[in-house]
Amino acid sequence: MSRLYPFHGGLKTVRHKTESNQWPIQQAALPRWLTVPLRQHIGAIAKPLVQAGDRVLKGQMIGQADGYISAAVHAPTSGVVAAVETRPVPHPSGLPDLCVVIDSDGEECWIEHEPVDYRALHPSELRNVLRNAGIVGLGGAAFPSAVKLNLSGQCEHLDTLILNGAECEPWITCDDRLMRERATGIVAGLQVMTCLLEPREVLIGIEDDKPEAIAAMAEACAGTGYQVRPIPTRYPSGSVKQLVKLLTGKETPVEGLPVDVGVQCFNAATAYTVHRAIDHGEPVISRVVTVTGHVSQPGNFEALLGTSFADLVEQCGGYREGVERLIMGGPMMGFALHSDEVPLTKAANCILAASAAELTPAQPVMPCIRCGACVDVCPADLLPQQLYWHARAKEFDKAQDYHLFSCIECGCCSAVCPSHIPLVQYYRYAKNEIWAQEKEKQKAELARQRHQARLERLEREKQEREAKLRQKAPAKTIKAAEASEAGIKLDIEAAVAHAKPHPPSSISSRAEEGESITDYSARTPALPVAEGGNQEPEPLSSKQDA
Repeated sequence: MSRLYPFHGGLKTVRHKTESNQWPIQQAALPRWLTVPLRQHIGAIAKPLVQAGDRVLKGQMIGQADGYISAAVHAPTSGVVAAVETRPVPHPSGLPDLCVVIDSDGEECWIEHEPVDYRALHPSELRNVLRNAGIVGLGGAAFPSAVKLNLSGQCEHLDTLILNGAECEPWITCDDRLMRERATGIVAGLQVMTCLLEPREVLIGIEDDKPEAIAAMAEACAGTGYQVRPIPTRYPSGSVKQLVKLLTGKETPVEGLPVDVGVQCFNAATAYTVHRAIDHGEPVISRVVTVTGHVSQPGNFEALLGTSFADLVEQCGGYREGVERLIMGGPMMGFALHSDEVPLTKAANCILAASAAELTPAQPVMPCIRCGACVDVCPADLLPQQLYWHARAKEFDKAQDYHLFSCIECGCCSAVCPSHIPLVQYYRYAKNEIWAQEKEKQKAELARQRHQARLERLEREKQEREAKLRQKAPAKTIKAAEASEAGIKLDIEAAVAHAKPHPPSSISSRAEEGESITDYSARTPALPVAEGGNQEPEPLSSKQDA
């Protein structure tokens, strides 16, 4: 047996696995109504491609991935779109989200689909096939798998590809049954991932309380070189960073990712959906989900996405008397639901109907006594009590100094706290506040950038106007100069004309021509003589002499 590297902390929990893993996976009945959320993954919500009144076929894309970190959504069955509107969805906030409501026609008419020869495709084309098939992590995180299968910009070469079959949380057995019954399909999907990532080794981690699953996966891996590694049954061994440490001995950097140390990890159910997408051409329209707890007949069901939790509980024979709480996920990391009228999503691996006996009794919260029990069990090797003090005091910067975001919210610290302090709730509160503050900073920065861009645009427009004026100025100057020169020329001509001697009068000119004054006088009519005046005018020469 290959060496294992135990991680810090963790708990031995009461498993409650046998309540649901004793029977094969059952096919859930087709419901009349399917409510399909367009946000079933981390990242941007899918862009709706249909509207009310449209007829859809099984497997038809009804929501397109909108952005790099996003995933497509498909019609789980054929029928008519009744509405595209906000509906209640399973989420800790209890807030509704945009959904496509399908009225099933009961015919299950598929779109045309066929297998894909993945070896003939370029890696980017193969990733696009998986992206359009809506494949995300089915272990609960629901991160788009096409992004994780692209190592560009993340690491030069992958050392280890890990298939996570640990399923460490109490009550949940869907991966256990899937590995027992469909190991060949899981390994087929794993081979597609191996083709894309080209890792040095492939390791399959399964907790040692699942001997049947270990045997089935070992048989399916024969001849592939993949190694099945049984690991100790200790919560939370299925958490990614803890599983990486357990199998490889590598420590994931604080607030870093496994790929930073050359490791990538996928859930067993995710590998199975890759197999269905490549070898059958089927997108993700269903998943195996554990329905357990205080129900009449617990079990695992392959159900269409969009099926209501109420329908699934009904197929288990309904609730038994005394159900106190309905939980999506396990008792450690799951969250309570306000109603069972919410749809099954890709992230829903378990529906737990918990009675009072299955819940930790409510206890009054007492002051922290600094016993250190939370430190001993923290699998992330943090100081939970320090995080608690800073979160409670709203000292979020100091909480980040103690690596708040390295907390995986496994609940180990809350489970052992003798003062019954809901530690994980404080950590979630602090994270949400930091995210909200960061979002406000981003909004403010965006507003600043927009304002700066506006100022730059106005300055640019001003400079462009001034440049245009400068281009027009020479033409105006030339015209003005020409006009000024013409004016000066006219002034000179006028001055020259004024300075020239006046032409001789007509009298003198005639005298020069020999005409006598006597002759002129003879031609000039006589002026009337005033009373008492002279009868004859004086000779002109006598006036000149005077």
